[in-house]
Amino acid sequence: MDKHVPTIKTDRLLLRKITDLDLENIFNGLSNPNVIRHYGISYDSLEATKEQMIWFADMKQLWWAICARDNQTFYGAGGLNDINPEENKAEIGLWLLPEFWGKGIMQEALPLITNYGFNHLQLHRIEGFVDSENINCKKAMSKLDFNYEKTIKDSEIKDGKSIHIDVYAKTI
Repeated sequence: MDKHVPTIKTDRLLLRKITDLDLENIFNGLSNPNVIRHYGISYDSLEATKEQMIWFADMKQLWWAICARDNQTFYGAGGLNDINPEENKAEIGLWLLPEFWGKGIMQEALPLITNYGFNHLQLHRIEGFVDSENINCKKAMSKLDFNYEKTIKDSEIKDGKSIHIDVYAKTI
């Protein structure tokens, strides 16, 4: 698979390759208690966040920085994880800094990522794994035509307690 990360633009959004210059932005998101409450990864220092930057560069991931169209404001990050060309599937993920919640950014960015996966990577299935308590994300997945498939009970341990994960999927 080609690791080229294309730039995608809409009237108000710019999805671009994540670079080393985004380290502080990524840390600000993945250390924010409101972001990581339902997100599986968190960091407590810029140095530790470098691990995430290495992960973004892995061939199995294709992630974008989600920014204002003029690239002056960083909103969050989103992309496809665990891209599996043999099975033509991947997992979608996205997080936004809290000051940009409720502004329709997720509803605009997720279809761009999904369409790229279907149209350019030739995926047939894109899955979303959502903490069962993340009501806003579950609503967004449903609005974007991801179908709820099942709940995996006691699937992960977060903050010392077992959590359930809801599985959503969109197929061609």
